[in-house]
Amino acid sequence: MANKLSHYDQSGKSKMVDVSGKSATAREAEASAFVAMSPAVLKALDSNPKGNPLETARLAGIMAAKKTADLIPLCHPLPLSHVDVQLQQCENGVAIRSKVKTTAETGVEMEALVAASVAALTVYDMCKALDKGIEIREVVLEKKSGGKSRDYIRKR
Repeated sequence: MANKLSHYDQSGKSKMVDVSGKSATAREAEASAFVAMSPAVLKALDSNPKGNPLETARLAGIMAAKKTADLIPLCHPLPLSHVDVQLQQCENGVAIRSKVKTTAETGVEMEALVAASVAALTVYDMCKALDKGIEIREVVLEKKSGGKSRDYIRKR
């Protein structure tokens, strides 16, 4: 773990990290989220009058990854080479997994997390008419690779 936060200067003011001296390298990150819902809502997914919630959420996640720098103030805008968002209906909800790739001076962890988060929020939006108690849980970074820092794999 780093010994200090990188987005603050010595006086405590927020700053964007200067990555101009870093080399562009291949970087990848994966994140996940889970949307917990009742069996009744799960059963109704296929007949949603707004359309297919999982496909809409998949597209929303991809679009969100591309807009991460517009949403998170100190994130660098990155040229994303690949974004994949997968949603899978499970016994008690919807599991979401995002994968983002780039070749850049900084990593894509935030893009992967934003993709999973917005996909989860979209599932909620598409299904909230049936149940306001749907829960978004466990938005986490699963793994990342590339760059100067070591690779990361989430411990379970």
